[in-house]
Amino acid sequence: MSEQQELPERESMEFDVVIVGAGPAGLSAAIRLKQVNPDLSVVVLEKGAEVGAHILSGAVVDPVGIDRLLPDWRKEEGHPFTTPVTEDQFLVLGPAGSVRLPNMLMPPLMNNHGNYIVSLGLVCRWLAEKAEGLGVEIYPGFAATEVLYDEAGAVRGVATGDMGIEKDGTPGPAFTRGMELHGKYVLIGEGVRGSLAKQLIAKFDLQKDRDVQKFGIGLKELWEVRPENHKAGLVQHSFGWPLGMKTGGGSFLYHLQDNLVAVGFVVHLNYKNPYLHPFEEFQRFKTHPTIAPTFAGAKRISYGARAITEGGYQSVPKLTFPGGALIGCSAGLVNVPRIKGSHNAVLSGMLAAEKIAAAIASGRANDEVVEIENEWRGGDIGKDLKQVRNVKPLWSKFGTALGIALGGLDMWVNQIFGTSPFTLKHGKTDAQSLEPAARHRRIDYPRPDGVLTFDRLSSVFLSNTNHEEDQPVHLHVKDMDLQKRSELGIYAGPSTRYCPAGVYEWVEKDGEDVFVINAQNCVHCKTCDIKDPNQNINWVPPQGGEGPVYPNM
Repeated sequence: MSEQQELPERESMEFDVVIVGAGPAGLSAAIRLKQVNPDLSVVVLEKGAEVGAHILSGAVVDPVGIDRLLPDWRKEEGHPFTTPVTEDQFLVLGPAGSVRLPNMLMPPLMNNHGNYIVSLGLVCRWLAEKAEGLGVEIYPGFAATEVLYDEAGAVRGVATGDMGIEKDGTPGPAFTRGMELHGKYVLIGEGVRGSLAKQLIAKFDLQKDRDVQKFGIGLKELWEVRPENHKAGLVQHSFGWPLGMKTGGGSFLYHLQDNLVAVGFVVHLNYKNPYLHPFEEFQRFKTHPTIAPTFAGAKRISYGARAITEGGYQSVPKLTFPGGALIGCSAGLVNVPRIKGSHNAVLSGMLAAEKIAAAIASGRANDEVVEIENEWRGGDIGKDLKQVRNVKPLWSKFGTALGIALGGLDMWVNQIFGTSPFTLKHGKTDAQSLEPAARHRRIDYPRPDGVLTFDRLSSVFLSNTNHEEDQPVHLHVKDMDLQKRSELGIYAGPSTRYCPAGVYEWVEKDGEDVFVINAQNCVHCKTCDIKDPNQNINWVPPQGGEGPVYPNM
């Protein structure tokens, strides 16, 4: 504490609105603020080395948000929406074959007609250019690590992390103090399980009277395939093998332009078996006889992973707090059956921007803009999420086959009658869902062949992940004795499997099991923060700019 007190004071900058996160939500909010009032001063902080560096999504985008934000975007050259969806396929996979579900059985909201296959990272870079053209200041490479409060307890800004801290926590020769950015309002658009959002949800009890939040882990690779195996605009979703019918999840193949195919795999993080290995399940998926031919003679280009919010309508926390609001995936606005969230992220950023611009225009500052919270459920975001609110809990309760069938029926009831008569609860958190290892058998996964299937370390290399090793570890274990006694002793060390980047290892040293954290491998997916059975791991941002650098994911 004394060392901290001896540090120089941080410099500060004043803005009307401070936005944390240059994702679809944050950038859309920034653009909308300047559209409503060009005189507003707006800043966006982005922890990635550049805008889009930490953005990872499927992604098939519903352009409803972009249409509303930038009505004339289709008339412009250079926009990233170059691959319209031309064909939808829904497959159920078994160990040796697949069955295609008729499109006519799928509820209309599952139809991807009019949507686009994109790199969401490229979309964010494009939106950043639009924002800067309107006068928004964007600071990539600056991780917001602290929320600042005024004397009344309202949020008045954020501070970026100090740079050049040594591994022992002391300032090094390249030490630079962080900056304080003060605003009349602060918008938090960090993405899934953001560190500041987590603090704010706890401090202001924003989850009160809401269901628990649920998550999945999404893993993705980008491949360049042979022309004869490519069909631009093809969207293929599947579920079943290799997960079986008791573990929730699914997969996708999206055919972009230039012979590029994005392949992804999602595992719901409420799985019970601590021996389950999401990365290895993804690799197995690619060997399925329906899937593997696409990648014959192909080249893997990129790899990444991130958590996905899956709680939906009943799990969205209160969005507003004194001095700001949660937007985008920080608020958990993903539509799980559609595997889409960016459209709601854009709409949430716009809604927050409009209400905050109006508040500033009326002379308000650092109060709670309750209009955001009061209006989102009755608007397009709420309507989008409400009609699918029972799909995830039905899937979790009844398993893949029956759960998806019942979820589809519930979506049809919503479609035909405008609502369904009940809202199911999710029950346990994903951490609580994990069961002791004694109840389960180990899963034997095949060795990677280096052609179609790979190991984690070679995959992390493709993510361009980098962290300066001589800095404090940004993955905080609260109680190491508990980690050894429970995470290893009871649950057989699931962190060594659920992490998609090989960050965690249990190694024997001098006859003792030691928990090793390879923080330099971290791709910032936040799965450890979610799935650790004791909630004993806390993810915080490393130095600004570090982590993965996704060029086109």
